Amino acid sequence: MALEYLKKASLTSTSNAGDVHDTVIAILNDIEAGGDTAALEYAAKFDRYEGNVLLTPAEIEAACALVPEKLKADIRFAHDNVRRFAEMQKSTVANVEHEVVPGMIAGQKAIPVDAAGCYVPGGRYSHIASAIMTVTTAKVAGCRHITACSPPRPDVGVNPAIVYAAHICGADQILAMGGVQGVAAMTFGLFGLPRANILVGPGNQFVAEAKRILFGRVGIDMIAGPTDSLILADSSADPHIVATDLVSQAEHGYNSPVWLVTDDRALAEDVMARVPGLIADLPEVNAENAAAAWRDYAEVILCADREEMAATSDAYAPEHLTVQAADLDWWLGRLTCYGSLFLGEETTVAYGDKAAGTNHVLPTSGAARYTGGLSVHKYMKIVTWQRATREGAKSIAEATARISRLEGMEGHARAADVRLAKYFPDETFDLTANG
Repeated sequence: MALEYLKKASLTSTSNAGDVHDTVIAILNDIEAGGDTAALEYAAKFDRYEGNVLLTPAEIEAACALVPEKLKADIRFAHDNVRRFAEMQKSTVANVEHEVVPGMIAGQKAIPVDAAGCYVPGGRYSHIASAIMTVTTAKVAGCRHITACSPPRPDVGVNPAIVYAAHICGADQILAMGGVQGVAAMTFGLFGLPRANILVGPGNQFVAEAKRILFGRVGIDMIAGPTDSLILADSSADPHIVATDLVSQAEHGYNSPVWLVTDDRALAEDVMARVPGLIADLPEVNAENAAAAWRDYAEVILCADREEMAATSDAYAPEHLTVQAADLDWWLGRLTCYGSLFLGEETTVAYGDKAAGTNHVLPTSGAARYTGGLSVHKYMKIVTWQRATREGAKSIAEATARISRLEGMEGHARAADVRLAKYFPDETFDLTANG
C-alpha cells in the first residue's frame, strides 16, 4: 500500500534556514585579515566576553574544582567508554604491505593529522558530551595537538564541566570563543595555536556554514544540519517509551525532525496522544523547542509491513535510528542508511548521545546515505607507498609506458622509458601504444 501519513511535517530541516552565507564569509574574511584583534572584536560582540581566551593551567584547574565529584565520575565513565570504543575502531586500520608482482611492494600507512580543532557547543545547552566525543577520538587517533573551543558565558567563561571534560580527555589548549570566530581562530592558527588540519564537532547554523566554507582549506567531519531521529516500531513496542524517546530528541531544537514509522495504527495513535503531555511536562525552554519541533517537523508514517518500514527508513537516512520491534537481527541485517543504530527498547539515542561509547557526532539531513559519523578514522590519513627492485618494476614500467602513450601522456611514458633503458640496457621493449 502507499505510505499513510498520520502526521505530516509542514516544514523540513532546511526550511527557514536563512541565508547565513554572506554573514559568515564576511566574518571569516575579517578575521583572516585582522587576526587576533579581529577575532577578539567579534568575541566581544557575539560572546559578550572579554576575558582570557586561551585558558591557562591555573584557570583550567580552578574550573575543574567547581565541578561536583559525582559529575566528574560520570564524565570519567563516559570518557572511558568512548576511549575504549575509539581504540577498538583504531585497531581496525592497520599498516599493511602487499607484493603486487614479484619485487614490487605496495603498502598502506595510517597517519594521524597533526592538529585537530574540536568545537563544543555551549549556548542553549552546554554539550559536555561533545567535548568527550570529539577530544577523546582525536587523542586516540594520535593527533599531536588538540584544541577544544567552546563559547564562554558573559563574565563567566566556558562551562566548568566542559573545561573538565576537555581537559581529562586530552585537549592541549582550551579556547574560550564561540561561533564563527572560534572556528576561524582554530583554522587560521590565531592566539599562538597551530593551524587546525581538521575541524570537528556540532554547532549552530553559523558554525556549520563556517565549516562548509572553510572545507578544502581544512578538513571537516561533515556538513551538519539540525539533529534528527527516526523510530521504527511495531505492535510489540511500548507506546510510552516510543513517545518519550521522540520527545527526548525533539528537545534539541525547534527545527529538529523526529519521525515514527510503524505498521501498527493503534500504536501510532497512542503515541501521538501521549506526546503533547510529555512535552508539556518538560522545563520551559525544552518544552518550547520540543513543541515547535513536533508541530512543524515531526511525522508519523503508517506502512504495510516491516519491509516497507525499512525501505522508508532508508529513504529518510536518519541521523539516529531506533528499532523497537521484534526480530532485531533482521533489522540489523536489513537497514543500510543511518548515522547510528539503536536496537531494542533497552537502548536509546540518549545513551549514544552521552555515555555508551559510540560517537554522537553523526550525519544529518539525509547524509547517512553516503557517510557515517565521527570516528577515530576521521582524524587519520590513509596513505600509500611503494618500493620495488629493478626486476620487480620491469613489467610495471612496460605497462605504464604503453598506457601513458595511449592516453597521450608522453611525459609519463618517458619516466618509465628511462628506467627500462638504464636498468636493462641490453633488452629491447615494445613501448608503443598500438601493436
